[in-house]
Amino acid sequence: MTERPARTTGSDRPMIRLEHLTKAYPRQPHPAVQDLTLDVPEGEIVVLVGPSGCGKTTTMKMINRIIEPTSGRIVLDGEDVTGADPDQLRRRIGYVIQQIGLFPHRTIAENIGTVPRVLGWNRRRIAARVDELLETIGMDPAVYRDRYPKELSGGQRQRVGVARALSADPDVMLMDEPFGAIDPITRERLQNEFLRLQSEVRKTIVFVTHDIDEAIKMGDRIAILREGSEVVQYDTPERILTAPADEFVSDFIGAGASLKRLNLSRVRDIELSRRPTVGEDATAEEALGVLRASSHPAVLVLDRQGRPRRWLGEADLKRADGRPLTSLGMPPEAVVEPHATLSDALNELIAASYSIATVVDGAGVYQGVVDIDRISDAIRAMRGHGRRPADTAAVEDGVHGPAGSA
Repeated sequence: MTERPARTTGSDRPMIRLEHLTKAYPRQPHPAVQDLTLDVPEGEIVVLVGPSGCGKTTTMKMINRIIEPTSGRIVLDGEDVTGADPDQLRRRIGYVIQQIGLFPHRTIAENIGTVPRVLGWNRRRIAARVDELLETIGMDPAVYRDRYPKELSGGQRQRVGVARALSADPDVMLMDEPFGAIDPITRERLQNEFLRLQSEVRKTIVFVTHDIDEAIKMGDRIAILREGSEVVQYDTPERILTAPADEFVSDFIGAGASLKRLNLSRVRDIELSRRPTVGEDATAEEALGVLRASSHPAVLVLDRQGRPRRWLGEADLKRADGRPLTSLGMPPEAVVEPHATLSDALNELIAASYSIATVVDGAGVYQGVVDIDRISDAIRAMRGHGRRPADTAAVEDGVHGPAGSA
């Protein structure tokens, strides 16, 4: 089993560099952020995580100058933007917040097109970009383009918020607790969806959360902060879990570090198990023959496009009585895509009647299954191998530049 490697873009310089950044408020005894230096590599997700009051949101808001720093420098793509026009700066940076912040009186298309309109794009270009982004986030433009935010679910509104942040194709995105106000099931799906999207668009992202599990799942690198935005450890998730810098980091990670490592590996990283399959046009007798020739308790029915439709056991097939296979058995309850973490897969298969998670690609085509044996093998491999030398070298070769580890 291979653990998730850090994404790289081939560039040695950071996309964002914060140099000795400080934010002090009048009549406050201590700065909210004090002398913070941090590099954010191009094309990576860097997560700022820490207890309430550690300054992580203040730090992020200084990057696009929603909050003005008291001192220090902000360098974006090699350009010192500390004194640049803040409105122009914000048009270069996508911004997603927990409350989403969609304009209620504007349609979904108008919300997504907000920044392109400010930038002077023509109507045809804006409309094409809106439709492209709606398709990218899995929302049919013909269905959702002219709806209003109040007509969407919380998860759909959050997707639109991400689409709006991507509308002008910014190199940098800031995400402040973007999935924090959503129910756990929707949150997990949106996290996976965003990671799939990031694998395609490769933006440089600063992501703020208070949840270490989310940080481990989402981040290429994690900066663990304490009061004043002091960087206690800035490292890969693997390194933070296997070699915490001090007791503060260990306590923040909490118990169950081995299980947390399931968030570091993805379904695509392991060898999938196979199950017997038949096409939806097969007869019950044909399906029964395929099932009996295998050592498994159920056969999976696939439609003409290769997408999973039903799990059928021997009892289902014996009482088919000429009915089509798609009317028998039960639908796959646990379906995951290759970019889902092993933790996601474990959660899904535990709740499934057949105790397996069915793996499909982006088009819904069957790829295989993940069962508890495969996940157990993965856990044993993690314990046995730990971090690979290449991962250690990536950190030691200065990926995080002047930030370092405290």
